[in-house]
Amino acid sequence: MPLPELLPDVIEITRAAGQVILDIYQDGDFEEITKSDETPVTSADLAAHKLITEKLTALTPDIPVLSEEDCGVPLSDRQQWQRYWLIDPLDGTQEFIAGSGDFATIIALVENNHPVMGVVYAPVSGVTYYACQEKGAWKITPDGEMHRISTMKREEAITSLSIAISRRQDIHAVTEKLAPEINYDLVPLGSAALKACLVAEGAVDCYLRLGPTGEWDTAATQCIVEQAGGRILSTELDPLSYNERDSLQNPNFIVLGDESLAWSSILRAS
Repeated sequence: MPLPELLPDVIEITRAAGQVILDIYQDGDFEEITKSDETPVTSADLAAHKLITEKLTALTPDIPVLSEEDCGVPLSDRQQWQRYWLIDPLDGTQEFIAGSGDFATIIALVENNHPVMGVVYAPVSGVTYYACQEKGAWKITPDGEMHRISTMKREEAITSLSIAISRRQDIHAVTEKLAPEINYDLVPLGSAALKACLVAEGAVDCYLRLGPTGEWDTAATQCIVEQAGGRILSTELDPLSYNERDSLQNPNFIVLGDESLAWSSILRAS
């Protein structure tokens, strides 16, 4: 099935999972578990994982599903996948637990190791972001209005930059990574996907992420950001890779709105 024909169903699945999460969030009755990597998972994560996996499997029985909550597939098996779904049922689990509302549901389709479709749904705000290869990036507001989005482009000399950062990020660690001669407006938010989408819609110049993330955190937003005119790169300014290593962990990365800026000078070497 062509990608544009799949997209409406994928948006519907993403929103349905988000509604499951929102119902649990508003009820406040959920179970919290600490995984082997010391990160939290909740009954909301698992309920959304179950719904998405079942619905995607019904929609496309021949396309495997890889989820943050079921990612133990060895590389030897994953390497056989030319196309697969990559999902994070609840991006921002810590924010869900803390009650900030900054969390999202993410579904990406990866083909030949590159994301070609991405959907991000924020259950609390009701906003949906999505993109499909060569079809642009879009935002749907809670009242159903659809807007094409694009990243911020800078024509004047750069004296200041707006940077989205994790609400729980060590701010000193972020500023230490940046050239001191530029002024920075730091915008804290929870979900990694929602911060990347801020870049995609031109609300901030970039999003700098230092610390552990998985490929499921960036795949959908990579498609959205790229279709909006930006890039997601490691902090060494190398492309991110998908399904090419034993580990599914990302390096530190930066989401760029305007790739033409002198990022090699803005970012200090590690």
